[in-house]
Amino acid sequence: MEDPNINAVPITAPETFVVPAEGSFIPSQPQVQPENPFIPQESVASAAPPAPAAGNALLRRLLMVVVFLALLAGLVFLGRFIFGLVAGAKEVTITYWGLWENDAMIRPILADFESSHPKIKVQYVKQSHRQYRERLSAAISRGEGPDVFRFHNTWVPMLRTSLLPAPKTVMTAAEYQQAFYPIATSDLVGGQSIYGIPLMIDGLGLYYNEDIFAAAGAKPPVTWEDVLNIVPKLTARNEKVITTSAIALGTTGNVEHFSDILATMMLQNGAKLSDPTGKTAEETLLFYRKFADPTDPVYTWNETLDNSIYAFAMGKVAMIFAPSWRAFDIKQMNANLRFKITVIPQLPGNTVTWASYWVEGVSAKSKYPAAAWEFVKYLTSKQTATKLYSEESKGRLFGEPYARVDMGKSLADDPYVGAFIKQAPNAKSFPLASRTFDNGLNDKLIKYLEDAVNGLAQGSAPKAVLDTASAGFRQVLGSYGLSSSAAPAR
Repeated sequence: MEDPNINAVPITAPETFVVPAEGSFIPSQPQVQPENPFIPQESVASAAPPAPAAGNALLRRLLMVVVFLALLAGLVFLGRFIFGLVAGAKEVTITYWGLWENDAMIRPILADFESSHPKIKVQYVKQSHRQYRERLSAAISRGEGPDVFRFHNTWVPMLRTSLLPAPKTVMTAAEYQQAFYPIATSDLVGGQSIYGIPLMIDGLGLYYNEDIFAAAGAKPPVTWEDVLNIVPKLTARNEKVITTSAIALGTTGNVEHFSDILATMMLQNGAKLSDPTGKTAEETLLFYRKFADPTDPVYTWNETLDNSIYAFAMGKVAMIFAPSWRAFDIKQMNANLRFKITVIPQLPGNTVTWASYWVEGVSAKSKYPAAAWEFVKYLTSKQTATKLYSEESKGRLFGEPYARVDMGKSLADDPYVGAFIKQAPNAKSFPLASRTFDNGLNDKLIKYLEDAVNGLAQGSAPKAVLDTASAGFRQVLGSYGLSSSAAPAR
């Protein structure tokens, strides 16, 4: 490892970031989606072979066997759905594994569904998030898992064999693309197959302390240049000790969601997350680290400070980046804190935000696939989403932000989730999402990114630490059947 003095390395300001052409991060959405390396792809039927020559009895018999086997396979697949539909003639019970909603929240939704579908009963089981992904995969592989389950948008590569595509009677790819934000199509649609339907959308918002901003006469930043300009105004020190930080950036251990934050910054600057090397990635890493560099004019954070969420709740930091649900934690820690949530800063000429959200899927081994998909279709309808939001809001500040485009206006001005709705059309994702507890793709990649930040802090060169991270990324992606060259941010 190289070990130069990082203070001798010029640290670039945002205006030196490489800004891609307008709209280059968000491709236009074609009617037929390009292959997504993160999800299983439909096999493309090859052209039919030419008819066997007259008199070639052996070839003719082989062709008949192939046709028979193909028909048999089709009948088996169709039979599963027919069985599910026929089962509607008698009462069936499907199992639904959830994560965040308790029984009191979800029961009115289930009651409405069962009332309108008297032959389908739903058994709801709230799961612990600890080892959930492994427990889910193991149960499905044994044929003992749920019919319907919640999973993270980045888990598709780890659930390749567990996800049953939605039948077109539930929703077509074109209908899906029309109903949900572009990121859902990018994450969950392969070819014409839909592998999950989101109930919510989330990512990163900028939380800011109203009192600290008012005392400094500052306004919430819109660009990263704005951030640089206001950080000195918001930072308070007692000699060398930071008493009030402007923003929680630059470290890993005490900056919650650091991987989401740094990944977003890299996307904004045009870096390739699957291979985070090169000039733009190095610039971004240096920029992230500068807020924790004691020699830099915007020094405002270090490893000795409290966890960023707690520090914000206690009024010790003016700004943090966090998903919508962190508002629950902050209010629980300090009900009197005056804060607002706004959209995250951008580079000029481009808008890129972050997506990290949960999805409803159907098990490939469900005994009642038709009933299971009927339930998912019901859950993700406009009417049910509205009712679920209302039920969730009874026990907490707000419900989960709507994933449906046609429902966005109803929450656009909400003080807690409005920013996340406004950002959703420009959101991108990658398996660097924190707090998924997957012990797999996300957690493994995050560890390499963490090592890169910490290596830079210890004096290693940005190129050296990112080369190491990229090598780790290739190994992790490869272990899930992905390649760094075929794994762009979505």
